[in-house]
Amino acid sequence: MNWIFHFQKIIFNMDAKQTVLLVEDDFNFGNVLKSYLEIYDFEVVLKTDGTAGLSAFRKGSFVLCILDVMLPNMDGFTLGREIKKLNPEIPMIYLTAKTLKADMVEGFKTGADDYITKPFDTELLLLKIQAILKRQSGNVPQEIVEFAIGHYFFNAKKRTVKLGDEIQKLSPKEAELLKVLCMNINDVVPRELALQKVWNDDSYFTARSMDVFISRLRKLFKEDPSITIENIHGNGYCLQVGG
Repeated sequence: MNWIFHFQKIIFNMDAKQTVLLVEDDFNFGNVLKSYLEIYDFEVVLKTDGTAGLSAFRKGSFVLCILDVMLPNMDGFTLGREIKKLNPEIPMIYLTAKTLKADMVEGFKTGADDYITKPFDTELLLLKIQAILKRQSGNVPQEIVEFAIGHYFFNAKKRTVKLGDEIQKLSPKEAELLKVLCMNINDVVPRELALQKVWNDDSYFTARSMDVFISRLRKLFKEDPSITIENIHGNGYCLQVGG
């Protein structure tokens, strides 16, 4: 019965909150904004420089990015371009103290959905976020099919994994299993949950078959040492990206 508890936990985490990436170098202001959005049931990952923001985006799954323009290590516009390379569909909002038309034009050229100048009303930001997400989804929940995994890009619908110009095609079961792992990235996926979702069967022989598929997926990501698929003894598997 223990695996049923974990299954409910995973589903709750996926459905209950939408995760936003906030990259803001003013830590105090960032924390205030983070706390405000969390009141409205968003989960917020806060980073204070562009490089850390890009790393967080590669490791996580986000519905929207809020990027300050003036950031250390990598400015917000450069960060936005890099994020769009990983996921062209991700909505973005820029925050800036600048009001120059050229800066606003530059922001929209990178693919931004909105551009807000500081200081601003947090309620206005919330309304803009809600409008963007509603427009993005067409008010209908959409299945996530694209994932950034380290330096790799996985399209579950096309069953492809891309690294640079190299594209590898997955079998249907490999793609389904990888998608389950990606939906719970850096978290443990109970063996029984994966078996039921991919094979609709959790027998001993099916479990042995899944072990073979896990080995294939490990080889798939061998070029990026930051990616591992850990076997959590007596529990399940965990797709880990980074530290």
